[in-house]
Amino acid sequence: MLETVSNIRVRYAETDRMDVVYHSHYFVWFETARIRLLDQMGIPYSQLEAQGYHIPVLAASAEYNVPARFDDRLEIHLRMNEKPRARFDFLYEVRRSGEILATGKTVHAFMSPQGKGLRPPSQFIEKLDAMWLKSTSTQSPG
Repeated sequence: MLETVSNIRVRYAETDRMDVVYHSHYFVWFETARIRLLDQMGIPYSQLEAQGYHIPVLAASAEYNVPARFDDRLEIHLRMNEKPRARFDFLYEVRRSGEILATGKTVHAFMSPQGKGLRPPSQFIEKLDAMWLKSTSTQSPG
């Protein structure tokens, strides 16, 4: 399992007339967490694009439990429970002071700029395997 946390401060422009964060902004925050994970892997998304790889969102969902509001300090928790194959999933939790405000999921695949499905690049697999091994060796048993 891989995990990362991104910190977000809710901007006024992200709220609606009801003084809550508009639902689509959560998906932008999910993307922020995915980009952070790639950076932590040492493979920035811009580098993958330069090599002819795209990682489009094939499906996305979110469930909203408690509203986020202007000036909230949030944590966006991203988790990957399984190593990617042709398709792979990311799971998200949006938290404020430990309280889960929303959860989400996105499904992705590697594709060419023309939309043809591709295998993940070898450097991605190598770095992912190294991070996966490190994360499983630091988790306590049972």
